[in-house]
Amino acid sequence: MTSTEFDWQLSCPECGAAASPGGLPTLCACGHPWLVRYPRRTHTLKDRAAIRRGRSMWRFASWLPVLPGEVPVSLGEGDTPLLAVPRAGALLGLQDLWIKDEGVNPTGSFKSRGISAAVTRAAAAGVPGLVLPTAGNAGVASSAYGARAGLPVRVYAPASTPPVLLAQIRLFGGDLVLVDGHIGDCGRAARAFATEHGWFDLSTLKEPYRIEGKKTLGLELAMQLDWRLPDAIIYPTGGGTGLIGMWKAFQELDEAGWTTDPAPRLYSVQSSGCAPVVRAFEHGAARAEPWDDPQTVASGLRVPGPIGDRLMLRALRETGGEAIAVADAALTAAAATVSAAEGIDISPEGGAALAAARALVERGSIRPDERVVVFNTGAGWLYRQA
Repeated sequence: MTSTEFDWQLSCPECGAAASPGGLPTLCACGHPWLVRYPRRTHTLKDRAAIRRGRSMWRFASWLPVLPGEVPVSLGEGDTPLLAVPRAGALLGLQDLWIKDEGVNPTGSFKSRGISAAVTRAAAAGVPGLVLPTAGNAGVASSAYGARAGLPVRVYAPASTPPVLLAQIRLFGGDLVLVDGHIGDCGRAARAFATEHGWFDLSTLKEPYRIEGKKTLGLELAMQLDWRLPDAIIYPTGGGTGLIGMWKAFQELDEAGWTTDPAPRLYSVQSSGCAPVVRAFEHGAARAEPWDDPQTVASGLRVPGPIGDRLMLRALRETGGEAIAVADAALTAAAATVSAAEGIDISPEGGAALAAARALVERGSIRPDERVVVFNTGAGWLYRQA
């Protein structure tokens, strides 16, 4: 495939550079993640009406980095339920609370979306294999989608990763390497392996397409609400691709005229045991300093130095949102309480978002009568003892 066949471009939001998407794009020369732009595509209101006839996240193919006639690497990801949760809302002080349940994705988490898009592009470019660090869910999804694409996958995970997640990585054929340390240590090992063996590094934001898959979180949410947007979105944040992807989705929907509502205020939730984005937000910083000794039971939030920190902070500030940290005891209790009240299998990360919802109402950041969407980013069963 030659670069002239692509109908999208790469743009650096930090230095303004532009690049062709040919080959295997990683980071801009300035070290910042690329964002994908589609200057040659248009989206009409007639197209909006037709979207509902599609299936999976690939119903939004015209918004994604896939060429006409190209078959994506897919397991049916997306089309996850958006559930009204009045009992949970009453417990948390919210009159119009909804949960977007990503735990029903093919690999049990929202990672299915980004990995589907990234593996589609990597496979089309002819990579010999995929390698990445993981806090758990990304390793599961990469192993599954690598298997679907017929590509070998090596996964570096902290030895403290929940055992069911590790078992799922092995189940899907991933070559699992356990590391004594956190995901940053795993990232260094993955980069060294990629350099030595020529495999493609699928790390969060080290390539531009996982954001595009995660963008469908926002596109799908808007569709499910009949192209109206909620007042606020509360999102558990580790690497940040989901938050950045939704921020990008709402910008693109506005540009296309598919929604006229203001973008929702975005709230980033982290654990108090690993909260680099919260600390940076509270200090008015443009970037987050790495967090020493990250500790939390929510393994997806144990990301001490996210590469997308600047984009996350920008998204929070531009939408009028905030960053908030919650204690492990609070997120664990919230997950258990809401699971029992609503019959949804809440992950620790989803529990963090729910605990944050109560705190944000109590501090006055969110009004009780506002429409609020909380993301449960994965299935709770993946975190239980095998």
